[in-house]
Amino acid sequence: MKRVIIVRHAKAVPYGYEDDFNRKLRPSGKEDAEILSAELKESGIAPDLIISSPAKRAYSTAKVYAKTYGYDKKKIRKEEDLYDGLTTQDFIELLHDLPEDISSVFVFGHNPTIHYLINNLVRFFNSDTPTCSTAVIEFKVENWKNIASREGDLVAHLKPRSFR
Repeated sequence: MKRVIIVRHAKAVPYGYEDDFNRKLRPSGKEDAEILSAELKESGIAPDLIISSPAKRAYSTAKVYAKTYGYDKKKIRKEEDLYDGLTTQDFIELLHDLPEDISSVFVFGHNPTIHYLINNLVRFFNSDTPTCSTAVIEFKVENWKNIASREGDLVAHLKPRSFR
């Protein structure tokens, strides 16, 4: 089985759009990331690899999750296309290139891309993707190369408001 955990960045400051790439997390956003990552860890889900948009708010969210898991922040892989936006097929190709010894990958990015990815990877998705929402998608395959759209099972979808 292969598992993809898709996370929309946590709540960012509501200003600084002239330099959107460098917008920081709000304190409440950091707190949401701490709560959701702890909840995920408690359920036994852990990253073998973390990939993030290089934008400050996404990368900062990834670092909060990494801290929860004791994952070396220096090993977070930055993927420019997660900021610029990528198609579901581009994302699937990114997954196809992952080493087979990785079973679980955490991916941090932005809407609308995050929402589209979740919607297009699972058989049925009828929800929203607020900031810091975390979707756990499992694929009943042994190899990353066998992942395809609409073949994943949404096994969890965590949202900050569920824990406040």
